[in-house]
Amino acid sequence: MKVRTQARREAIVAAATGLFQEMGYERASMNELAKRLGGSKATLYGYFPSKQALFVAVVRASSTSHLSEAIEELAQEVEGASALEPRLRRFAERMLQVLTNDQGAIAVYRMVIAEAGHSEVGELFSAAGPSEAIAALATLLAAAMARGELRDADPNITAAQFMALVTAETSARLLMREPQALTLAQIRKMAKRAVDMFFGGAAP
Repeated sequence: MKVRTQARREAIVAAATGLFQEMGYERASMNELAKRLGGSKATLYGYFPSKQALFVAVVRASSTSHLSEAIEELAQEVEGASALEPRLRRFAERMLQVLTNDQGAIAVYRMVIAEAGHSEVGELFSAAGPSEAIAALATLLAAAMARGELRDADPNITAAQFMALVTAETSARLLMREPQALTLAQIRKMAKRAVDMFFGGAAP
């Protein structure tokens, strides 16, 4: 029995990232990936039971893993509006750093958008990261609503609205061929604008 290693798994994910970006989700195959790695499909399936599972790993490695610490922070206990605002701002800053300056994450996101209309890639992408962020945000916001710090509303919808505000200034960048990287100061200003707008509408 062959021993699985973390290094080999990471090499597979790295090669799969390039393959998905080059060929798209539908046309990419485990056969082609095995050829590029110089191994067998059996080895690939030993690490990932399906192409779907491999794609989820690529998404997590390329984009959503960068938000893991931010999501974990959102899940921590928070008391008082004074603590809620900076926590949301830090989450927004981390999210914007990925969306504006991480070329690997941007490439995966563009591939997802291109493929979403004719495969399950959109659902896989959502389940691999954005849905987790929405759930963590919803839990945090529901607690704030219960304390009277935010207007009472559906916490899942409110979380989605917050995410939309955070990404509002980045959407056009996905249409640019080579958008310029943003500085940390620019990202912080964008995050503050989004959070200020959120509290302007969600405050009781």
